[in-house]
Amino acid sequence: MWGLKTEPALEREDLVAAPVAAALREWAPADRVLVAPIDPDLADTANCAAAYGIPMGASANCVVIAAKRAGQVRMAACVVLATTRADVNGVARRHLEARKASFAPQDDAVAATGMEYGGITPIGLPAEWPVLVDEAVLEAGHVVVGSGLRGSKLVLPGADLAELPGAQPLAGLGVRTD
Repeated sequence: MWGLKTEPALEREDLVAAPVAAALREWAPADRVLVAPIDPDLADTANCAAAYGIPMGASANCVVIAAKRAGQVRMAACVVLATTRADVNGVARRHLEARKASFAPQDDAVAATGMEYGGITPIGLPAEWPVLVDEAVLEAGHVVVGSGLRGSKLVLPGADLAELPGAQPLAGLGVRTD
């Protein structure tokens, strides 16, 4: 697909982070998930899209946020198309009923997910986390997301992300950047 050499992800667990492999083994739509090796230096969305011919509208980003309320911090993930940015302080914060929300510090995101920064994916996140998925991702057809590692990407139907544990489809989470 596009310029990626894909294989079934369940057959190439060596190309995904350990929490992703474990989640795929238990997830009903996993048979539709493909994985492709990439140059880890091209893992960032814009570079990857340019190098492998992936439309930005078929690239989805997963960002980890920290939502704070009454002294408690709750981690969550936001999944939006690369043509948008996550409305962390508006839509996500209100949905999570938080007083404040911000991107989680890199070290915290990596430690909490067991994934590499720049490769974090919604598949395999801690079960208690809300996974906020912009409705545009669900409607995008096949999308490219991280694999938990910088050296590969997953390709799957965007609609399948609504089947993840903790998934919460959310209109307007992604705000257009153009």
